[in-house]
Amino acid sequence: AVVHCSVLLNRTTMKVFFYAALITTASAFTAPMPFARVGVSSPSAMKAVEDGEVDGVGANGTAEKKKVIVLGGDGFCGWPTSLYLSDQGHDVIIVDNLSRRNIDTELGCDSLTPIQPPQVRCDAWKEVSGKDIKFVNIDVAKEYDLLVNLIKDEQPDTVVHFAEQRAAPYSMKNSKAKRYTIDNNVGGSNNLCCAIMDADVDAHIVHLGTMGVYGYGTSGGEIPEGYIDVTLPGGRQSNILHPAYPGSIYHATKCLDALLWQFYQKNDGLRITDLHQGIVWGTNTPQTIRDERLINRFDYDGDYGTVLNRFLMQAAMGVPLTVYGTGGQTRAFIHVTDTARCIEIAINNPPAKGERVEIFNQIAETRRVRDVASMVAEQTGVEVNFLPNPRQEAAENELDVSNEKFCNLGLDPITLDLGLFDEVAEVVKKYKSRCDPTKILPASFWNKKRAEECATLDPSSIEIKSE
Repeated sequence: AVVHCSVLLNRTTMKVFFYAALITTASAFTAPMPFARVGVSSPSAMKAVEDGEVDGVGANGTAEKKKVIVLGGDGFCGWPTSLYLSDQGHDVIIVDNLSRRNIDTELGCDSLTPIQPPQVRCDAWKEVSGKDIKFVNIDVAKEYDLLVNLIKDEQPDTVVHFAEQRAAPYSMKNSKAKRYTIDNNVGGSNNLCCAIMDADVDAHIVHLGTMGVYGYGTSGGEIPEGYIDVTLPGGRQSNILHPAYPGSIYHATKCLDALLWQFYQKNDGLRITDLHQGIVWGTNTPQTIRDERLINRFDYDGDYGTVLNRFLMQAAMGVPLTVYGTGGQTRAFIHVTDTARCIEIAINNPPAKGERVEIFNQIAETRRVRDVASMVAEQTGVEVNFLPNPRQEAAENELDVSNEKFCNLGLDPITLDLGLFDEVAEVVKKYKSRCDPTKILPASFWNKKRAEECATLDPSSIEIKSE
């Protein structure tokens, strides 16, 4: 199933700029199913969309510029989002303890792109945009007093929460990684809620969650946005939080987060939006291409490389695509540019005081993994290599997902486009010399049985095709 949306929003200017800046030629990709047309949810949203003034101003929304603290703002999603929000005129403060960079050292695998230190990045942004982004080094999960003081001093309107260990494979690597992921992710989320209360600031939390909270079995119908209608014993009708079905320790932390959000909203009246995001692909955005020092990170290894980015990197290197199992897993996808846009839509549309946790499904479309691999293989001529699956998951699944809320608020998502594939390929070719081919194959296994099935995989067997 492919999920799309179409709205009364003209994104021509943005798309032309994005394509012209990133690629020299683009071939259109026509999805197998048409966009489903939906309406805009309110008169205020309709007027803002038609006037082109702001993305996604809804019934509770505002076009006012805000002070935003971005936790985890140095990361793959956090950095381009911080730049986008600053570019839109928001006052942005990045908080990060650089844990992802430390994990690079642990794994012996750097970003394919040469990312600069945070302060160099912020200074470069000031040079090209004239706008300031402040960087503060705080461990959200451990340095609670510093977090409270920062929130108290800055008085943010919104806190965007990216500050979590984000890789499912890494979270399953060993007991140390499992314990770290739980302690960091759940502890950090709990600390954020407590810090907002202790700082006595009415800040809206926008949390980047994952579609993986729903699980990747076949649900038998469309997955709604966060809450599901049920019939309880006795025929009683209710609308409850969708049951959680995590597939890794990482996904389990996002499920635990979801329960924390429910509790702190109910108990303390915190205003919270939880975004269930699909797999992110792409690397650069209209902001990151403005200076080499602003380039976003690009992970290609078996632990942190997202599936489509891994395929695009492997194709550019002439390496057979690494499809796990049958490739029958259906996943949701979103381009990194739309991640940033969705965050601002959420910022502009906070739940009112006392309203339940707002939940959006932050995706553009769903695709079966082997179909994505076929798209890349047909474009590049590389082979597809089906490997033993390191994950404990269903070999095949369907995934039908609603993303109507973002569509109603102005999102016209970027779908899997061969032209944008070219953009990623060009980035890979430019930094090809930085690739360590021994890091391409999976290196984390869900359990002993999966490790045994993958025992024949030889990291040293991967060879990069010479020009």
